[in-house]
Amino acid sequence: MEQAIFRKLACHSSRTQTPQMIAEIIAAGSEMLTPHRQDTNSLYLTAQLNDLGVQVAFKSIVGDNLEHLTNATRIALSRADIVFFSGGLGPTEDDLTREAVAAALGISLHRDPDIVAALHKRFAARHMVMPPNNVKQADILDGATVLTNPNGSAPGQFLDIVVDGYRKIVILLPGPPRELKGLFEQNVKPQLIATLPPRYLARRILRMPLIPESHVDARTAPIYREYTDVETTILAGHGEIQLQFATAKATLAEAQARVDELANRIEAEMEDAIFSSQGESLEEVVLLMLEMRHLTLATAESCTGGLLAQRLTTIPNSSRAFVGGAVVYTPELKTRFADVPAEMIETHGAVSPEVARALAEGVRNRAGASVGISITGLAGPGGGPPGPDESKPVGRVYIGLADTRDTRVKELNLTGDRDMIRWWASQHALEFIRQTLLNRA
Repeated sequence: MEQAIFRKLACHSSRTQTPQMIAEIIAAGSEMLTPHRQDTNSLYLTAQLNDLGVQVAFKSIVGDNLEHLTNATRIALSRADIVFFSGGLGPTEDDLTREAVAAALGISLHRDPDIVAALHKRFAARHMVMPPNNVKQADILDGATVLTNPNGSAPGQFLDIVVDGYRKIVILLPGPPRELKGLFEQNVKPQLIATLPPRYLARRILRMPLIPESHVDARTAPIYREYTDVETTILAGHGEIQLQFATAKATLAEAQARVDELANRIEAEMEDAIFSSQGESLEEVVLLMLEMRHLTLATAESCTGGLLAQRLTTIPNSSRAFVGGAVVYTPELKTRFADVPAEMIETHGAVSPEVARALAEGVRNRAGASVGISITGLAGPGGGPPGPDESKPVGRVYIGLADTRDTRVKELNLTGDRDMIRWWASQHALEFIRQTLLNRA
């Protein structure tokens, strides 16, 4: 293979181009094109390839159709250095991966007598007669190395081949996750380490809450565009923005230094808008900030129904800062558990700045916490009950925060369905706490 080189294709994103070795994963199986089965193998393979400095640029799911699989294979070979297949190596008529790869490469399949003998032996050990169609699993691509399957009957295949003057690696793996993982660890990974040039992939993730993606991109694009060797991806969802950086270099130290340099410049630009520079969640950061300041937190939740407390207690050792909370869904429990005057609720409604303030102060005093946080609002889909809340729109939420200095209330007008409104309310509450702690450091 000395005369052929890997094609150093650009790994495209919407913002940068990073020349490096790339892979494509094709999952074969019509069942994964239904709502009942998911492709999880590609997640495992992506993590393993990243550890080897290989970026996965494309993933496809293709049904059990020879023409479709053949076309998908040709496309993958035209744009990736390494092409993985998972599934389609069984004995049935709709297991077509071997045939599709052979057709795309213009090579033949041959039946390996040693594999046929091993298949007969496998069935005999189980006191079974092997069906004739199982011999199909012994069909091997010309030039391929057979990969023994320690957990199943379908062997994998490793083909190192030149296509249009460029070196390609094609790897066929069985679909069952236990078989695929065992085969990869035992056979594929050692071959890739021996075959590929040394590359190490480094990543960094910066996370920012409650800020529009367009604002982040407008401020950071002039910086990350200077780093053409670092792939930058901006992800938006669940009330936060993630900036992800990845690059591959000859050494891990070199790769890490490069992404750290970019991440540090972005941090200097975005300042306190960034709550995490190592991938930590917002609730994890809030708990850490409280603990570092020797403060404790208590919650009183109405429309979020304990979601804020649930997010906090997902973090191990959260009891170091979070003392507990109450779900005060009805007016009666707002009075009983947080000392909100009944006449206040009757006058202003449960969804009001006055009640949010009283809830935060009441739960703080009842729990003996340093900080009290409250959430009350209308998550929908219907509006408020008859009375003061009747005319208030769905999505109206008030968050109260009480500490040793004062009590403040924030009004929100959120959009979306019930689950989205509840999540965004909890996200705003966490960010309210974080910003308060930052401003009072």
